[in-house]
Amino acid sequence: MDLKKHSLAIIVLLLFVLTSVSFAQDTLLSFEGLEFSNGADTSQLLEVPNDLEFTDGTEESVSAQEDISLPADIDIPSPASGKQTLWAIFIAGLLGGFAAFVMPCIFPMVPLTVSFFTKRAGTRSKGISQAVLYGLFIIVIYVALGMLITIVFGSDALNALSTNGVFNFLFFLILVVFAASFFGAFEITLPSSFVNKIDAKSDSKGLIGLFFMAFSLALVSFSCTGPIIGTLLVEAASKGERLGPAIGMLGFSIALAIPFVIFAIFPSMLKSLPKSGGWLNSVKVVLGFLELALALKFLSNVDLAYHWNWLDREVFLALWISIFGLMGLYLIGKIKFANDSELKYLSVPRTLLAIVVFSFVVYMIPGLWGAPLKSISAFLPPSATQDFDLSVVHHDVSISTATGKQKKYYEIFHDRGTPKGFDPYYDYEEALAAAKESNKPVLVDFTGWNCVNCRKMEANVWTDPKVATLLRTEFVMAELFVDDRTTLDPEEQYTSSYSGKLINTIGKKNSDFQASTFNSNSQPLYVIVDTAGNVLISPSGANYDINSYVGYLQSGIDAFQAKNRVL
Repeated sequence: MDLKKHSLAIIVLLLFVLTSVSFAQDTLLSFEGLEFSNGADTSQLLEVPNDLEFTDGTEESVSAQEDISLPADIDIPSPASGKQTLWAIFIAGLLGGFAAFVMPCIFPMVPLTVSFFTKRAGTRSKGISQAVLYGLFIIVIYVALGMLITIVFGSDALNALSTNGVFNFLFFLILVVFAASFFGAFEITLPSSFVNKIDAKSDSKGLIGLFFMAFSLALVSFSCTGPIIGTLLVEAASKGERLGPAIGMLGFSIALAIPFVIFAIFPSMLKSLPKSGGWLNSVKVVLGFLELALALKFLSNVDLAYHWNWLDREVFLALWISIFGLMGLYLIGKIKFANDSELKYLSVPRTLLAIVVFSFVVYMIPGLWGAPLKSISAFLPPSATQDFDLSVVHHDVSISTATGKQKKYYEIFHDRGTPKGFDPYYDYEEALAAAKESNKPVLVDFTGWNCVNCRKMEANVWTDPKVATLLRTEFVMAELFVDDRTTLDPEEQYTSSYSGKLINTIGKKNSDFQASTFNSNSQPLYVIVDTAGNVLISPSGANYDINSYVGYLQSGIDAFQAKNRVL
């Protein structure tokens, strides 16, 4: 196999995985420190730890708003939050590091660096030890960069990034700039005087020299790796994990350091490396398209939270179709960028990759008319933002409560956030009143505009006929958005008696309610309560097993009916 011919295919496939991994984390229930045993006094409200942090970046710890009690036999699992997120960040960093290795600023340096170790060390064993130290210093430098991000911003600021409009819009602009850099519009470089000073110190002998050699690599290659590093840091920081930036850089640096060490141990493998050439720039351009596609996700976050209504689902899809369509045309040589070499013929791997990209474009096209596109549903804006949807069988939707008043917040959420075909309430009190009227349990859905797993549940699970039928006929649904920025009316705003801070938006109110009552700040969170607000069964997070989710809903129905028989 000719590695040169296959390198572009390998790296693009890696980047497709990188883009997917960055959004593929599962949010779990994050109940902290709760233990309920049989016979416990469940008439008391749940208490929230003083240091509870919210997904939307607020720090408001709140008092309970409703006297909702949990049955005595509920055993809520201990928290597992953060583990999957950090693993996803690490894997994304790892893939980003392998991608950076085949960039034009690093790949040609491998033979020179390995040869330098061999000549400088004098012996093979010493050369290997120096290469290992060189790799370790690369890891130390990039992890230190990740830690610096956490120190500069602080953990509280990192928690605020995921739904903060200013940060998300800034991230969008940053990724667009990175994409332009990869397309060849300009290079992102560090001051040459600084780079030269660091490079001069790399001539020193011993550990100091090796450290500055690694530092020089990081600085000299910044024009290529900067956008990748920046994207990883943006993604890691926006997850709200305190160690996210450091973990992302750990994965990146390990992947970047491993090849240098391996080729130093087995220098004969250098002969199998492809020669530098135009294919390296092709990798950059393909990365530029992926950066541009990822940037739209951050713009969509802002659009949804602030109700700008710019990026409806079909607009978002049209942009992605255009981006990936242009990528496919680039791969077959129909369009070129400033630094591209002439493409004399299409290699088999490049042709196959173009077929994959064009197939992805064709797959997305039916989404313009409402096709669910389940494999990418987590990336897309909610299906409710689709103006023209042929895939939904319309059901009767009531805009009014039993008393004849329009549902509270209906105009804000129904046509933008609610999955089509469902008829929820957007205020918990109204949902309870409707449940009493119809004698049904309430399914409380704590969701968010920017909740990836919420979109995946709605597109992949709620669309199943069995699930949809149960939700529509057996429950009153309450859909509570925890990250909405709509300001509450002055008479609805209040100061939390628990934290002393102002609750002034719909999102803060719902986040406040979720945390104080259920001691959870993760979304989605599904809670089934009776007409008095008493929890019937253990709450559930995202569950993509349809039969399991049907069982969860049915157990809630059975618990409600059993309680009614007793009463």
